[in-house]
Amino acid sequence: MQCSRESTPVCPDPKVQATAEPEVDAAALEQEREEFLRQFKSQLLAAHVETTTAAAPTCSFGDNHPGEPEVAEVCKPCYEKLQERLDVCEAALHMDMKEAAQIIYDAVWADPSDPSKTYRNAASAILTELRRRAGITSLLGPFQPLTH
Repeated sequence: MQCSRESTPVCPDPKVQATAEPEVDAAALEQEREEFLRQFKSQLLAAHVETTTAAAPTCSFGDNHPGEPEVAEVCKPCYEKLQERLDVCEAALHMDMKEAAQIIYDAVWADPSDPSKTYRNAASAILTELRRRAGITSLLGPFQPLTH
């Protein structure tokens, strides 16, 4: 590439090119790195202290507590799962009176040979139906008493 005298020189000056790239001071760069690391470590330590000393989550239903609410011991997803389960059990208790009467009637007359079993049959039948509607599996047999 040639430079012409008539117009502004197009050729870059070699002295200007050499000074365009600043010289890197290794000591200053190392000092800057050390300062950055110190600040980063202090921010990291502050964040860690903040998370470890943060107040534990408390009950979100404060109206149910006469005093100070206790620390929450169940996480939100588990609570919601249990709430859904409770809703199903509660819905099972909203049995229609006619349905309940029919279940008891069928149980009483299912085995009329022994009159002493009629109340037991009726109670077992209504409990079995409630468990079925609530989705509760019975591990024990229908006439096996629970030990308290």
